Amino acid sequence: MLRTKKQLEQIVTGYDAQLRALSDAEVLLELAEEASDEASAKEAESSVANVRKALDDIEFKRMLSGDLDAGGAIVQITAGAGGVDASDWAQMLMRMVIRYADRKNWKVEVLDEAPAEEAGIKSATFMVEGDYAYGLLKAENGVHRLVRVSPFDANGRRQTSFAAVTVTADIDDDIQVDINEGDLRIDTYRAGGAGGQHVNKTDSAVRITHLPTGVVVQCQNERSQHANKDKAFKLLRARLYDYELAKREAKAAEDAKNRIKIEWGSQIRSYVLFPYQQVNDHRTELKSSDVSGVLDGDLDELIRTYLLKAADAQPKN
Repeated sequence: MLRTKKQLEQIVTGYDAQLRALSDAEVLLELAEEASDEASAKEAESSVANVRKALDDIEFKRMLSGDLDAGGAIVQITAGAGGVDASDWAQMLMRMVIRYADRKNWKVEVLDEAPAEEAGIKSATFMVEGDYAYGLLKAENGVHRLVRVSPFDANGRRQTSFAAVTVTADIDDDIQVDINEGDLRIDTYRAGGAGGQHVNKTDSAVRITHLPTGVVVQCQNERSQHANKDKAFKLLRARLYDYELAKREAKAAEDAKNRIKIEWGSQIRSYVLFPYQQVNDHRTELKSSDVSGVLDGDLDELIRTYLLKAADAQPKN
């Protein structure tokens, strides 16, 4: 309740401040017209432009009014169809989302990363902490398609590859999710990749399977098994909360158990590097020729356009 109160106060305070700024600009414009003062007129024009920008920001935050939108997010990226190019593409997507988080000054913590044999990653899971991280990043949920000349093809042929981004809310500790320990299978194993002798020579990595739902989480980046287990349980609670939300919202356990195939025809966005350069969001039909900028984390316009369209599609009270 305190968090909700704070969010509402921020909206009301911001709106009142813009009303005062707009009133001051109107007075300044009237004085400028009476005195034929061009400098004051330009100042009033600038004030109105600032008010318009501030109101746009307030409207955007109003669109992020879901119960969990203001909090953190847990992002999972999985390589799909496309062989080694898909693994490389999954790693590119991971970098894109992390670069976007950097632009927002959000904190990122990698929980699990499974390298592919030749290049890239099979999958990765990381937490993002920051204001409205979940509300914004949920726009990236879905299958992403890349078209380019494959750097792994000796004949230089064009390759289409796919990877999926799954975003769930990082739920607070005060949200209760009942987990029956009898429903869990907990496996420990030796962590792979870099990490020093301690990490690689002990069974510190933890994988937890929730048997009734089939939800699987794992963590291997902490030095101790205990720390990895704590992080894995936190991840499991978030995933099960998301699972129950899906059931309440209608498409239910179907979406949590039967994920859409990460292949042709299921993509939400396409990134074409050859024979031309373009990013196309298929949900909004927004296109951008700045592919390198988008892949470097410049996602604001794509995310904003999608969220505003999604909000407009919501039934009005």
